[in-house]
Amino acid sequence: MTDCKTIAFLGLGVMGGPMAAHLARAGHRVTSWNRSPERGQAWLDRFAGEGLHLRMVESMAVAVRGADMVLSCLGNDQDVAGVLLGDRGALALMAPGTLLVDHTTISPAMARRIAVEAEAHGVLAVDAPVSGGQAGAENGKLAVMCGGTEAAVAAALPVMQAYAARIVHLGPAGAGQGAKAVNQVCIAGTLAGLSEGLRLAQASGLDTGKVLEAIGGGAAQSWQMDNRWTTMARDEFDFGFAIDWMRKDLAIALAEAGEHGLAMPVAALVDGFYETVQAMGGGRQDTSALVRHIPRVAG
Repeated sequence: MTDCKTIAFLGLGVMGGPMAAHLARAGHRVTSWNRSPERGQAWLDRFAGEGLHLRMVESMAVAVRGADMVLSCLGNDQDVAGVLLGDRGALALMAPGTLLVDHTTISPAMARRIAVEAEAHGVLAVDAPVSGGQAGAENGKLAVMCGGTEAAVAAALPVMQAYAARIVHLGPAGAGQGAKAVNQVCIAGTLAGLSEGLRLAQASGLDTGKVLEAIGGGAAQSWQMDNRWTTMARDEFDFGFAIDWMRKDLAIALAEAGEHGLAMPVAALVDGFYETVQAMGGGRQDTSALVRHIPRVAG
């Protein structure tokens, strides 16, 4: 077991809530804060029966003061800037030597900005976006992509192991966010192909279960096929990582590509498909709801 830490966890959403609970299960003292007190209380109620060392406070300042580490899992660049930066932000309240690990998916530029301000306050900072979705967070099997100094990542590593199956240090500040952008582009392309393949199977009158059995062990196999083909065929899309968030992430990836003069026509096309599904009322559905942009054709 890792040394017990006093940890402030900021953001108790679909991902952050389970991650904070895993930290407490690992023996850490966890004080959490959420911008929505109702969600914070629901989180506390959910895990209260386990007898974990959990506390939820109404003030971010109370959560952060005295913490050995501050972990955050928020929404977007604006949310992170509002919570972490500025005279009243978390960084300004953290003692020198404290470690900040931000698990929010944000732009590499914002991650670098946080690192600069962290250094000015004597704080170690790691940008550490995650992949694995709600199931990965619940099961403690997330993949974590880290950017920051060797010292900062080394300090964060033992704590992050409470909820991660894989942790990779990509390079300096912003590198973790750069890798997450790559991750989302790859997922988008995979889901686009999976959606078209599924609709083709349905239009051809094939048994989609047998199609999965036939092709799921070959070159077409992917995590998305293993975990989403069957539910996509049943029009089930309630799995945690919403299209609204995917479009936010793709916007980051496309902007980053633009900075490097790189065209990404497939990612841009899939982003447009997601926009169509949003207009159909699917913004809060799982990213596999991409299939909804292709109408069913009777086989």
